[in-house]
Amino acid sequence: MGFAQSDSATMLMANPSGPAAGNLDVFFRHMVGNMRNCVLAIDRQGGIVLLNDEARRLFLLKPGPVNGLKYFDVLREHPDIVRVLGGAFELKALPNRAELRLKSTDTVIGYTLSLVRDDNGEAVGAALFFKDLTHVEQIEERERLRDRLAAVGEMAAVMAHEIKNPLAGIEVLAGLLRRKVLDNEEAQGLVKDIISEAKMANAIVQEVLAFVRPVRLQVDRTSLADAINSAVVMADGKATRGNIRVETALPADLPPLGADQHQLQQVFSNLLINAYEALEGRGKIEIAARIAHTADDGALLPDGQDAVSTLVVDVADDGPGMPAAIAEKIFNPFFTTKAQGTGLGLAVVRKIVDAHDGRIDMTTQDGRGTRFRVTLPVEPHKQKQK
Repeated sequence: MGFAQSDSATMLMANPSGPAAGNLDVFFRHMVGNMRNCVLAIDRQGGIVLLNDEARRLFLLKPGPVNGLKYFDVLREHPDIVRVLGGAFELKALPNRAELRLKSTDTVIGYTLSLVRDDNGEAVGAALFFKDLTHVEQIEERERLRDRLAAVGEMAAVMAHEIKNPLAGIEVLAGLLRRKVLDNEEAQGLVKDIISEAKMANAIVQEVLAFVRPVRLQVDRTSLADAINSAVVMADGKATRGNIRVETALPADLPPLGADQHQLQQVFSNLLINAYEALEGRGKIEIAARIAHTADDGALLPDGQDAVSTLVVDVADDGPGMPAAIAEKIFNPFFTTKAQGTGLGLAVVRKIVDAHDGRIDMTTQDGRGTRFRVTLPVEPHKQKQK
């Protein structure tokens, strides 16, 4: 499908010498300046001819004129782009629909590089058209993760069902045995241990089964403050807080979420329990929330372009943090550093947040605490099973 031209644009190009010719440059300058894709054009000597606002934003450039400046001076912080432009007049075949990760900003871009030729076919410049694909790549990575989790879940479900029946049998038989050795105190102690271990194993099986089941949301208007306050009570009932202070900063004007309140309670309860165990009875946990409307402020971009109203919630502790080797695996199912842990708590958190079309990120430094950031769209999204 070609590009449709407006009547005014057609008139301008059909009659460049007429009265409207003076507006032609302004029209196309405005058109390029308002494009949602990034555009960078240089002349044969390497001088910048055009750099639109989207490109400035992606390169984190300060305001100010750049036309006529050498691209390798303006973009010295982005050597990957300098290298691409440097080959524009040397390569026989220029890249079309290529992808590149900018090491300077950890941004993924998709780009096309074209030569600009004059009426005689001589290359007088080059134009780079590119787009930020970071959000698209994150979505694709989440889809790949879901596929991996689905495969692990199917295997875990089969194993859990196979293990569940023998465990129930062990518990029943141990109960019968206990009645037959009422006079033997040592045997009673051993049977009690058997039953206790069987119950613990059965609890792990139940947790695995709960993890592999699809998340079915009961979406309703949900107060974030109510969900977090209930999560604190829930966490206190499941883990020992000790002398840990939990401080909340939840503005009264936060809009209600289109979410499943019970599932959100589980998210924040699991995060609090994780923090309790890391702090070992002393320290502080801060829970803060805010509304975000723009991408720069942390709002979600469901279509990769348009930001939606988003609630950003930080759960931060002042505990020991964790080394990078552990941090990169923290959301993996069945990964745990605890002797009695199943490694499913944070995996469940991520699964629930994903089901709400949200995002969860973690920042941590060894010895300097940990922060989990939960980002959730305000408006209810179409329910998905994950």
